[in-house]
Amino acid sequence: MKDIGFQDVQELFADIPESIRKESALQLPPPMSEMEARNQVEDLLCRNVSTREIVSFLGGGVWPHYVPAAVDEIVSRSEFLTSYTPYQPEISQGMLQALFEYQSMIAELMGMEFANSSLYDWATALGEAARMSSRATGRDEFLVPHFIQPDRLRTLKTFCEPAGISVVELAQDARTGGILDDDMRRKIGSKTAGVYIETPSYLGFLEANARRIGEIAHEKGALFIMGADPISLGLFAPPGELGADIAIGEGQPLGNRMNYGGPLLGLFACNGERLLRQMPGRLIGKTMTRDRNSKAFTMALQTREQHIRREKATSNICTNEALCALAAAAYLSLIGPRGLERLGRTILANSDYAIRRLNEIEGLRVPHFEAQHFKEFVIGLNDTRLTATHVNAELLSRGIQGGIPLDEQFPELGQSALYCVTELHTRENIDRLVTAMKTILEEKR
Repeated sequence: MKDIGFQDVQELFADIPESIRKESALQLPPPMSEMEARNQVEDLLCRNVSTREIVSFLGGGVWPHYVPAAVDEIVSRSEFLTSYTPYQPEISQGMLQALFEYQSMIAELMGMEFANSSLYDWATALGEAARMSSRATGRDEFLVPHFIQPDRLRTLKTFCEPAGISVVELAQDARTGGILDDDMRRKIGSKTAGVYIETPSYLGFLEANARRIGEIAHEKGALFIMGADPISLGLFAPPGELGADIAIGEGQPLGNRMNYGGPLLGLFACNGERLLRQMPGRLIGKTMTRDRNSKAFTMALQTREQHIRREKATSNICTNEALCALAAAAYLSLIGPRGLERLGRTILANSDYAIRRLNEIEGLRVPHFEAQHFKEFVIGLNDTRLTATHVNAELLSRGIQGGIPLDEQFPELGQSALYCVTELHTRENIDRLVTAMKTILEEKR
């Protein structure tokens, strides 16, 4: 302190306002041995309740899916686990090849020409897609659906506001959830850089007119951006087949576990070399060694500001989700196209079964929207004396985690909640939810 010219340690915190400083001493426990500290930490950890102890029907951005043991084994290998980023290709061939394989599989899954080697999550991928659309078209307006995940929308606006891009919401049909054609035609114009839709949507319903929406966007010179759950693409047409210029999504379902909401994995793909050079993040390429005797991998495009002149950078993404992307590559390699299709059919059958059983209960509207659903659906409460939050509390007391209450996010849906059903939910789990719901509603009557 003498050397740096301070008389008291509190001077180091002079820039912290006094109004928020804690004046009293911290109530710290006395010193403990390693064994005592370990026991106390383990006691605290035991208070956590995981989806191994209760049945969870919570989704909305992070979903419960089965992760094959081989995926954990692969991503836990020290060669992958400790490699941060492949700046030196001569010593990073393993990770570079893994990311090249990841890109190849994501491009095939999305039906697109190119995919980058990952972004942070779906929300940031959407923000990057909006800015990329603006750069590619020279326009400053971005259209999105009304029924979009709120955090995703907030992240999008955070990306767009500094770039001068306005975000415009498209109205959706109250009965089916589909984008209203007339409303879209009124709002799209010469300033529109891109039109974004999701199928399945945040609320689980499929957009029946996705191809037509893309055609309208292209007629006006705008780009068409689609968000998709990658698991659903084992069954449904990929974004590229529906005319998308940019495809994004969340890679967490592909071999990445739920970890208190993260880390996640942003999927990002596009069509055409013009857009390729506007794509954020990194692109891994395959070439040959100098002696032409074996294949080699390297970072082919690096469009972040640390690698090229800042004014030419497409993004300031400082890293990527390489380990999560590796997990996705391992998962897709293991499950294969047929496995992904079977998985999709299982989820579709489970969610259809849950919808049918829950719809039998007097006092529920299941699903809220008259459309095909995949994995997620909205349950509406007809009894105005009940709230979705109250139902969740009652379910939790019975060892069941309910869905996301939607009354604050979308007040027009009334008392309702978003429920998720995946391959992990057995018929016994669903029947248990149905029984609990019946009991809760009967008790209220």
